[in-house]
Amino acid sequence: MSTAIVWFRRDLRLNDNPALAIAAARYERILPVYIHALDEALPWQPGAASNWWLHHALADLDRQLDGRLLLRTGASRKTLFELIERTGADAVYWNRLYEPAIIARDSEVKEALRAHGIHAESANAALLFEPWEIQKNAGGPLRVFTPFWKKLLAQGLPSAPSGVPSVSWRSGRGLGGVRLEALGLLPKLPWDQGMHAAWTATRGGAEARLDDFVAGGLRHYGDGRDRPDRDEVSRLSPYLHFGQLGPRELVYACQGVKADAGAFLRELGWREFAHHLLFHFPQTADTPLDNRFDDFPWRDDPAALAAWQRGKTGIPLIDAGMRQLWATGWMHNRVRMVVASFLTKNLLLPWQAGARWFWDTLVDADLANNTLGWQWTAGCGADAAPYFRVFNPVTQGQKFDVEGDYVRRWVPELARLPTKWIHQPWTAPADVLATARLKLGRDYPTPLVDLKASRLRALEAWGSVK
Repeated sequence: MSTAIVWFRRDLRLNDNPALAIAAARYERILPVYIHALDEALPWQPGAASNWWLHHALADLDRQLDGRLLLRTGASRKTLFELIERTGADAVYWNRLYEPAIIARDSEVKEALRAHGIHAESANAALLFEPWEIQKNAGGPLRVFTPFWKKLLAQGLPSAPSGVPSVSWRSGRGLGGVRLEALGLLPKLPWDQGMHAAWTATRGGAEARLDDFVAGGLRHYGDGRDRPDRDEVSRLSPYLHFGQLGPRELVYACQGVKADAGAFLRELGWREFAHHLLFHFPQTADTPLDNRFDDFPWRDDPAALAAWQRGKTGIPLIDAGMRQLWATGWMHNRVRMVVASFLTKNLLLPWQAGARWFWDTLVDADLANNTLGWQWTAGCGADAAPYFRVFNPVTQGQKFDVEGDYVRRWVPELARLPTKWIHQPWTAPADVLATARLKLGRDYPTPLVDLKASRLRALEAWGSVK
């Protein structure tokens, strides 16, 4: 019987999986394989929160495959050739990833397989369009989102996703598989209770979340996406990152809904734009796209960075966001922009330090999205907001966490403060603080910086390089 290997990576679903569908249509048996290839020493290895999600996503995929998912460790090329030799497979299929180092690795693997007479084919499961398919009229990549989005829409959104193909699975017994626990993806210390409470990292959890969002939050998404005190965002990003849902499935789910899905689809467009940029400007994962920032006078202040990471800056909205991130592996996007602005402008700390922290703590840590978000907020990337646009966390809180519910949830030591003072407790009268049983500097930190003075310092720094 003819056998093909389907190499699963971050496409951990059976529905609308192009590589799987193509292989199933051509071969009598499919061997599903996941290779944990840490020994390849690629940059940007997944962080702790991503590994937590990956563990549960792999367990779920294995359940869908009735225990047939073959888990292997080792270098990808070597492992694939060993499996080909032991199974007689003459084809390997996978879905593309777009991080620069992975593109280089996959190209080398594909070339080596083909050189040995093995059919090697990759497909697109992660994006609506390939990063090279949207171009300027004269050719070449776009660096501004609005024309990119218009070009994408002009191409036409993809048609309905495919379902689960009919597959005869080849058993992985005797092929050197390892148990999921051997991959060491879960933490040794039990710091993940909040993530267990916040997420169901399965295909079923993805479908349920999508259904709930389309039935409820999508109707209010245009305004609700800015409100961290409400549950009106999709929270689908980790499912998209690990491929438990595909973007075509999201587009299809929005069709026919009696609500304006345009704002949500535009956010999918930003995801496409992020991958477009990283593909064409691979250096930007570590260096600014705007080379004027090569000489920017960033500060080196480990204590300030640690206070930001721990949610102890004395600025309530900042601390609420950072504590939500630590507890659940996720942060509301509006708050992500505010905490990033605070780090890079009020604290004048380099965006790379924030990007690395998000990379380790986000369950939806995605190199393209992370890079775009941090460079956009820092003012050094494509389509960036002007550097002098500094988010004020007090006014942002007053506007988007109107009653202070978000802050009260994640910064409970401030819960007794009246709404008037919840976003700026350092301005509250002494009797208000006493009634709230709050002593600043003891129960909650005093502000790490003065917001006005630190903004002026950031603008002076920008003036030195622009």
